[in-house]
Amino acid sequence: MHKPSARELVAWEKTRDLNAELLRAMRQMKRGGWVRKTEFFPRRDGSIRRVITRRDGTIEKDHVIPPELAQVARARAVTGLSQGAFARLLGVSMRTLQEWEQGRKKPSGAAATLLRVAARHPEVLKELAA
Repeated sequence: MHKPSARELVAWEKTRDLNAELLRAMRQMKRGGWVRKTEFFPRRDGSIRRVITRRDGTIEKDHVIPPELAQVARARAVTGLSQGAFARLLGVSMRTLQEWEQGRKKPSGAAATLLRVAARHPEVLKELAA
């Protein structure tokens, strides 16, 4: 795929129908179709490789989560839930979950315990999510 020139971008922008694109995206979301998929792959050193793939097959992000941040990602990965569903299940905001996953904040004592339970016994959380 080549990078379009400024002239090509202007021409493309003139032909776009943003309303139609937004409606298509909203319908797709309501149908439950995924736009991005996150997969986690545990590594021997305790870290986790996270790969975010778009629907068209392109890889949006592929990086390694260090062991000290892997607890939250591991707990969410074994449950197979999205960030939103996992955050609702834990009773925290999605932003808080994102802060934990990115290492900007650490879960409190009770939340850290619940994350350990989720990582070791995902079937319990899956049962609660159902």
